[in-house]
Amino acid sequence: MIGNHAARSFLPPAVEVTQRVARSFAPAIRLLPSPVRDDVYLLYFVCRTLDDLVDTRQPGAGRRLEEVGAWAQGTGPALGHEEVILQGLFARHPTMPRQAVVDFCAGQLDDLNAVVLETESALDLHAYRVAGTVGRLMAAVLGVREASAHAAAEALGIAMQRTNILRDIDEDLARGRVYLPAETLREAGIADLARDDRRRLLTIEIAVADQWYALGLAGTRYLLQGRRSVLAAALMYREILRQLERDGLGVRRPRRVCVSSRRKLWLMARAMSVATP
Repeated sequence: MIGNHAARSFLPPAVEVTQRVARSFAPAIRLLPSPVRDDVYLLYFVCRTLDDLVDTRQPGAGRRLEEVGAWAQGTGPALGHEEVILQGLFARHPTMPRQAVVDFCAGQLDDLNAVVLETESALDLHAYRVAGTVGRLMAAVLGVREASAHAAAEALGIAMQRTNILRDIDEDLARGRVYLPAETLREAGIADLARDDRRRLLTIEIAVADQWYALGLAGTRYLLQGRRSVLAAALMYREILRQLERDGLGVRRPRRVCVSSRRKLWLMARAMSVATP
């Protein structure tokens, strides 16, 4: 369901990037109803492209994020394919919040500028900006029957971003980046995240992430389309937390924690067994 030829031309690379990069999301996206599946691919493509600019510290990344944010606010022109794709999505899904795009760009700029997160509230705000915003946009694409679904979509995004952070502690450290709040590091008795025992820290942070998952999963029943797909993606992502626990909370991880394909299939089957409302 692509609204114009310009946006349609970006669908093949959007599908390729999603299937190559989003190992937990891609199987769930394929389960979506056909009218919205392509739009979800395109939305992921936009967010992934902007996120990659920051992760790889591309020259001009900050300027590009500012351009997209200004366009979303209506104060700047469309200067790239991200705006072309988003314009088509906004036209097809009028309830999509432009402010979510503005907030997403602000979160990426914070990341680019290595803003230090002092408190759990600051981490929640960061997680909302870079992922809760995507939840809000996704909810608008899929359609909701109650306004409370938007808060649940934000919560699910926050839960997933917090999961990313816990999964990638060592990977982020290698890039000189720490996303865990300074106050929680102190509470857990950690002065050197690379060497100190992390068990207390991960116990605290996994519990917080699980609370966000509980809020987000409860809201999937309000989705008009794609409930099983969102549920499958959330269950597979939450399983990363369980894998961290199974592997041992004090273990150093030079590589990302992975949930087995067999486990993912079981979780997808569990999501498929949920009756649609």
